[in-house]
Order: sequence, then structure tokens, then C-alpha cells
Amino acid sequence: MTSRLTELTVDCRDPEGLAAFWCEVLGFKVIDRSEGKVEIGSWVPTVEEVRAAQKPPTVLFVAVPEGKDVKNRLHLDVSPVDAGTEDEVARLLALGASRADVGQGPGRSWVVMADPEGNEFCVQRSLAP
Repeated sequence: MTSRLTELTVDCRDPEGLAAFWCEVLGFKVIDRSEGKVEIGSWVPTVEEVRAAQKPPTVLFVAVPEGKDVKNRLHLDVSPVDAGTEDEVARLLALGASRADVGQGPGRSWVVMADPEGNEFCVQRSLAP
């Protein structure tokens, strides 16, 4: 008996706004929305496909009344595929991200950032050719 990782859920105040930000970051599309929830992904999952093999998870943004107070215990890492790391950092800043300090110190090969609601994520090395 096994389970599949099907969604990453992010509590937030503005599901529509945060979903739009992450769609731009990842090249995802909105695949479902209901009151207080927006789901984005690179594909539209079906039960049959999920049962057959592990597929990339979708990201579900769910409205909650409270704001973020402390550093995330789980975060996303992204790697640019068609630009250098600093170019990607500049693009993400223009989309509404900010640089974040979680005590990582200088000289790291990654850049710690925060999305518009303060959720930390890292920009890793570029995978561009």
C-alpha cells in the first residue's frame, strides 16, 4: 500500500493573488478554483494517471484569516531553466518577490526569497544550457 504526493497546500490571505504570482514563476496554469481556494499545476490530474505513477504535485492556495508569523518549515526550491540565477532573481523581484534573510549567511550558491505573502523559497543554480 502506498500514497502519492498530489498537492502542496499553502495557507494564505489572497489565494488568487498568490496563485497568479506562482503561475508566473513556474509557468503553471490555474486548473481549479472554488471559494477561498485556487489550484495551479503543470497538468490536470486524473485519478487514473495518479494511480498509475507519481506525477508532479499541484499547488493549492487556501484562504486563511491569519498571516504568516515565522519562517516556513517547508519551502519550495526553484531552478531557472532558460536564464542565469541573477537574471531569474531580477524577474522574480519584478513579479513581487523580495529577498529574504533566514540566517543563510554570505557566499551561498542559492538565493533565499519570499513570495508576496512572505513564504520563503530558494532560487537554486541555473539549469540553462
